Amino acid sequence: MTQPNEQTEQAGGRRSRRRRVGVVIGDVRDKTINVRVEYQMEHARYGKQLRRRNTIHAHDPDNQARVGDRVVVMECRPISKTKSWRLEKILKAAPRTTAT
Repeated sequence: MTQPNEQTEQAGGRRSRRRRVGVVIGDVRDKTINVRVEYQMEHARYGKQLRRRNTIHAHDPDNQARVGDRVVVMECRPISKTKSWRLEKILKAAPRTTAT
């Protein structure tokens, strides 16, 4: 008799989803935010550390996130042609300016 895999059992039968931390660079569209994710990688031949970045379109159903917020996004099923991530939580909110 085989023992159930602990990781599968904890995740409810599926593998854990990828998460990324980034900064919101756009919130113009309804229920969608653009998140810039920065990371470092090593050059294959020369070994130099390179800074890279990707832009992720994430689903924000309540329009909570604003430009400048530091957020965590989680991979999910495809929601549209470009959206396969969703907002998990806002780590640090950017200072809000009030218009008078």
